[in-house]
Amino acid sequence: MAYILTIDQGTTSSRALIVDENLRLLATDQREFTQYYPQSGWVEHDPEEIWSTVISTVQGALAKADIRAGMLAGIGITNQRETVVVWERETGKPIHHALVWQDRRTSAYCDQLKAEGVEPLVSAKTGLLLDPYFSATKLRWLLENVDGARERANRGALAFGTIDSFLLWRLTGGAVHATDASNAARTMLYNIHLGQWDQELLELYDIPASMMPQVKDNAAEFGIVDPELMGGASVAVLGMAGDQQAATIGQACFAPGMLKSTYGTGCFALLNTGDIAVESKNRLLTTIAYSLNGKVTYALEGSIFIAGAAVQWLRDGLKILSAAPAVNAMAEASDPNQPIVMVPAFVGLGAPYWDSDARGAIYGLGRDTGPNDFARAALEAVAFQTRDLIQAMRGDWPGLDTVNLRVDGGMAASNWTMQRLADICQCSVQRPMSLETTALGAAYLAGLQSGIMPSPHERMGQWQAAATFEVEADRHTADADYARWLEAVDRTLTRDDAR
Repeated sequence: MAYILTIDQGTTSSRALIVDENLRLLATDQREFTQYYPQSGWVEHDPEEIWSTVISTVQGALAKADIRAGMLAGIGITNQRETVVVWERETGKPIHHALVWQDRRTSAYCDQLKAEGVEPLVSAKTGLLLDPYFSATKLRWLLENVDGARERANRGALAFGTIDSFLLWRLTGGAVHATDASNAARTMLYNIHLGQWDQELLELYDIPASMMPQVKDNAAEFGIVDPELMGGASVAVLGMAGDQQAATIGQACFAPGMLKSTYGTGCFALLNTGDIAVESKNRLLTTIAYSLNGKVTYALEGSIFIAGAAVQWLRDGLKILSAAPAVNAMAEASDPNQPIVMVPAFVGLGAPYWDSDARGAIYGLGRDTGPNDFARAALEAVAFQTRDLIQAMRGDWPGLDTVNLRVDGGMAASNWTMQRLADICQCSVQRPMSLETTALGAAYLAGLQSGIMPSPHERMGQWQAAATFEVEADRHTADADYARWLEAVDRTLTRDDAR
């Protein structure tokens, strides 16, 4: 029996999972880490804490599975995307906390570039919009604001990477500085049409090319892990993908027109568009879904910044939840006649609005509004935002009239939420046998490279739904509910061009 270790490094926790050659989950270990909020709209992580949680969860998962590292056929890595780490090449030490994808500190700079008319150039090359969400402006901020960083970068002493790249560097003892095509595509520095770092964009943000990692396919020989970390065993990293691309692979969305949506801290929907990089007319992102054997498959992506994070806010901020899973029972017990709408713009609004200055709001409060109604509103906000994305995709991709939405992530476990999602979006919602699709996607990539996993075409035929949620609410009711959402969003937006 062959085994794969997956490192799933997320926004709020690090996990390690062991799967067998049939992608059956054998063991998992998880550690949360600290979220830092130095100022309003700023979000940071400590790369050293991330590294320590990764190592401890790897050891924990191996122990729980009762296997030795030498029994692994390979390692897959999936990660929070866009988050920026800069470290010293000589020591491997980060020069600053990581700037997280949620971080909005470069909003003013992005607005400046938009005013200068730069966004069409950026979008044409990267498929992305000028937004603090992506890596480039955060990397520039570090070079401009960390003492000595600019000088050290100019002489080649510093390395840049998203979290996958930083982990690979650490795992290989500094031997490998690389990333994969899906993570590179989220930096706003990578030309997704030419498959290379774009010199014009590097010059635009004043970023030395020497900082950039090598870009590889998603299934590739990334490097051998330092045997000291693996009990003396020689184990290779064979697969890497950003979390949403990994989920797309885990959901076996290998054919054009297939659509998945992942509900974690945020929500991210990806539509496979095959070998065509579709230019969105509805403020979606054009991105790389995956690259295998040198062939790139593209996707349209809609990004929602806050999904599960709204539930965390109810728990940690308002303290009306004892634990996150309690939100489901509370939503079920809510008064359906309470017309409150939550717009969870805690760090701005993503697709299709892209208003970085918008902030969260709740509309329709009454004297009889209670905690259960807040719970319902938080979950419904996820469904409303998903409908935003599906409608935008329909505008960009003809033939998406019938939607079969494959879902995953922690929120997908809630039957109430998934049924509400089906009703509001007026589409079929399919939940897979395992919700660990992000980790399974990374495991599949490593297994594909090692030769123990079936081809993508074969994998498509193996995928099964554990539950399917069909539309129960009539379209009139769904449209009326959605209209309340659109009115609430319009009141929340700060920019006319976001409407």
